[in-house]
Amino acid sequence: MTTIEARFEEAKKAIVACDAKNASLVATEGLADGIDPVEFLNKGFIPGINEVGELFGKGRLFLPELIVAAEAMQKVTDIINGALEAAGTISEKAGKILMATVQGDVHDIGKTIVVSLFKANGFEVLDLGRDISNEKIIDEAVRFNADIIGTSALLTTTMSAQKNLEKELKNAGLKGKIKTIVGGAPVTQRWAQRIGADAYAQDASDGVLKAKLLLGL
Repeated sequence: MTTIEARFEEAKKAIVACDAKNASLVATEGLADGIDPVEFLNKGFIPGINEVGELFGKGRLFLPELIVAAEAMQKVTDIINGALEAAGTISEKAGKILMATVQGDVHDIGKTIVVSLFKANGFEVLDLGRDISNEKIIDEAVRFNADIIGTSALLTTTMSAQKNLEKELKNAGLKGKIKTIVGGAPVTQRWAQRIGADAYAQDASDGVLKAKLLLGL
């Protein structure tokens, strides 16, 4: 195993262990070794957070651990994005995106990954967190002057919040002015079309692609 591959493995293990301190240390040391920040994120930390999500789904990790892992991922993302900005890789913001997990849903591992990649690709992101009402999403989107609202629903019982958001944006005269992207395990392209969302993102990479397409980048 090469030094870089070993670093990727260390990064993955730190996230799976829900060890924010070690994850931050691995990120800092790896970047100092010259590892490409985006590659480090994609091949090290994201596989780790994906495994955390899988373990949670199997009942081998519980919500408190899930939350700690997400916080560790956020710290790593801040370090990596700081390196990108220092290197001038992110010269200007690609656009403003508000992200939230809908009301009634406390799962946000997937959203955390999406936020990480958006930031790495030059977007300015306001992450409201999980269990967020549509009223707050809209109010904060207006305040933030968001170009896009991205929502995640991980439960079939909370998907209706995405549908209601489209209606509320229309009633507020904001439909079309602020684009919408929907995602989450039970969410599909068909659902996005049915509720009138502007795009569906299958995963984090697809989310970045769809955001760029919506903004003509």
